[in-house]
Amino acid sequence: MRERFADSDSFARIRSKGSNRRNKGLDDEGFDVAFAEYATRFWPQPDEHNDDNNDNDNDNDADRTGQDDSPATGAAAVDGPPEGDRWSTWDRSSPTEKGPEPRPGWVVTELAAVDTELGIVKTGKEADVFLIERAVPGTDRRTLMAAKRYRDGQHRMFHRDSGYLEGRSHKESRVSRAMAKRTAFGKEAIAGQWAGAEFAALSRLWLAGVAVPYPVQILGTEILMEFIGDPSGTAAPRLAQLRSEDADLDDLWEQLGASLSLLARDGRAHGDLSAYNILVHEGRLVIIDVPQIVDVIANPRGRSFLDRDVRNVGAWFVSRGLAERRVEELARALAFDARLD
Repeated sequence: MRERFADSDSFARIRSKGSNRRNKGLDDEGFDVAFAEYATRFWPQPDEHNDDNNDNDNDNDADRTGQDDSPATGAAAVDGPPEGDRWSTWDRSSPTEKGPEPRPGWVVTELAAVDTELGIVKTGKEADVFLIERAVPGTDRRTLMAAKRYRDGQHRMFHRDSGYLEGRSHKESRVSRAMAKRTAFGKEAIAGQWAGAEFAALSRLWLAGVAVPYPVQILGTEILMEFIGDPSGTAAPRLAQLRSEDADLDDLWEQLGASLSLLARDGRAHGDLSAYNILVHEGRLVIIDVPQIVDVIANPRGRSFLDRDVRNVGAWFVSRGLAERRVEELARALAFDARLD
């Protein structure tokens, strides 16, 4: 499988560049409980008498996951996957760390499945996205997924953390202190909060009917989600990369308005929306990068976040012929949907 993708033009491009109404979304209490549960499982706890000791902060991955990822030797080698890079991690995520039900039929949950990394889709300041195939050897059960891996404390830029972390704390005071002091462990905990926030947001928005990738599972700081692209592994272009002649502007604007309206009715705004975090695949518009979604009711700047999202994306549409009045109309409609007017 790896060779098939490596020899294709689509794989080379990936490496180089980088609704029906559903059930009611998760509430904020459920968000916090789910995050606290996986945080306790996957983050090593600092020594009670020495919170800032980096030696205690840097436990290895085997300690966090309960599994030994070191190369197999002797009889243990027999337990490795027959092909691919690792056994499926599906059984390593708890129920709250798996996507909402009903799950799409393409999600592979068999324990005999194997994960194979096929390349990198894109890199970013906070996270990198990889292309993963999960397949059951000897069958036609296989699917492509995007694996978003938040960077560790040594390689990640925390330019948005102060605003995001304001008002949030971990149930363990030692973890909160480590995060505030930006120890090595604290930085990893922050990365975990970003991953947990995005997974919870994707789950909430998908349930609400918003056009976002389906979140398959989360394991530590890795989120596995629906790959938006074609079966050959070619990722969908961002809205900013779309040529005007290839786009139905009116239809895309209507799709955008429908998703933003669902967000607003849920009392939320994306918070950082632009033509660079919207994908378009075969005419379908999909919103990505949602760890910072904003509660527009509780946040005193909620209305401004709604307006900014619309105007940032609206500028791209207006530059390609959309009437400016439609941007204003959508901004007013979203404020009404969010009960801000």
